[in-house]
Amino acid sequence: MCLGIPGEVVELLDDGRDLAMVSVAGVRRAVNIGLLHEEKLAPGDWILIHVGFALSKIDEREAQAALDWLQGVGDAYTDELEALATSDIT
Repeated sequence: MCLGIPGEVVELLDDGRDLAMVSVAGVRRAVNIGLLHEEKLAPGDWILIHVGFALSKIDEREAQAALDWLQGVGDAYTDELEALATSDIT
């Protein structure tokens, strides 16, 4: 199963590669935000992430609802968090 998981933008990285530092359940990773140029992302914004790419901007209420649901899913969510923790797109 493939899941999109919510993450909070912590920092926009000024490296010319469309990356932002994002916090997902306490794990911080660089995520490609190139698909969301029109969204004008800023620290504190929430995004939906899949395989290292931000797919859409969501509000905090949507993010919390998704996190609550994902925690109920169990193993699939845990597997996705483990993959995120070991990933590196830089």
